[in-house]
Amino acid sequence: MISIQHVSKTYDGAISAQRSAESAVRALRDISIDIEDGDRFGIIGMSGAGKSTLVRVINLLERPTAGRVYVDGQDVTRLSKGALRAYRRRVAMIFQNFGLLAQKTALDNVCFPFLAANGRVTAHDRERALALLERVGLKDKPSAYPAQLSGGQQQRVAIARALACEPEVILCDEATSALDPMSTNTILKLLRDINRETQVTLVVITHSMDVVEKICNSVAVLDSGRIVERGAVDSVFANPQAEATRVLLGRADWDD
Repeated sequence: MISIQHVSKTYDGAISAQRSAESAVRALRDISIDIEDGDRFGIIGMSGAGKSTLVRVINLLERPTAGRVYVDGQDVTRLSKGALRAYRRRVAMIFQNFGLLAQKTALDNVCFPFLAANGRVTAHDRERALALLERVGLKDKPSAYPAQLSGGQQQRVAIARALACEPEVILCDEATSALDPMSTNTILKLLRDINRETQVTLVVITHSMDVVEKICNSVAVLDSGRIVERGAVDSVFANPQAEATRVLLGRADWDD
């Protein structure tokens, strides 16, 4: 289980050496969330709400200014550099811009985690990478370069790469926002099926309630760095309490 406890993140926005409290940007404000093993958990909010900061705190690409992140009872905010590298292999990320290496083939992109972890790619690694490409529907594309693939195909390569290290958690940071509706549906179905097959925990960062409705079981709504609503997706959709949730659902009263 991922347990985020009273996490805050403040950035100092000052450019000069004269730093001041007024220049600080409070991206996260006392965030507490529990994400159960195997859940498909949505974190949603408008631009600037703090979603991407929160997901980067979960895998410690960003250190929280205050609070702790526990995974299976272990405080990962206190891990040594070596232990942190091992932790990050358990927590894969899928990005909006796919994050593929442009000069490497689809197969080599999927093999990259093996190279990064061990300094080499074995024949067994390549066999596993080919199997993963087949799993995401790209059996015939191992030699294709990213520029030769559609956006949806590039994201499927990114998913195969994320699966290469057999992660326990996959963090999806706006993973479908650059895709057309058909490709979005393909990616969401793929992620849902992978979750069902492997019980990998999915944390889905998005600004789209449609994405949350299609794939997530649970949701937390962020607004200005705070959680303003959380619960089961069906419950939140049926009876939204926060104004930010109503806006995201298109149910805000714009005449007020």
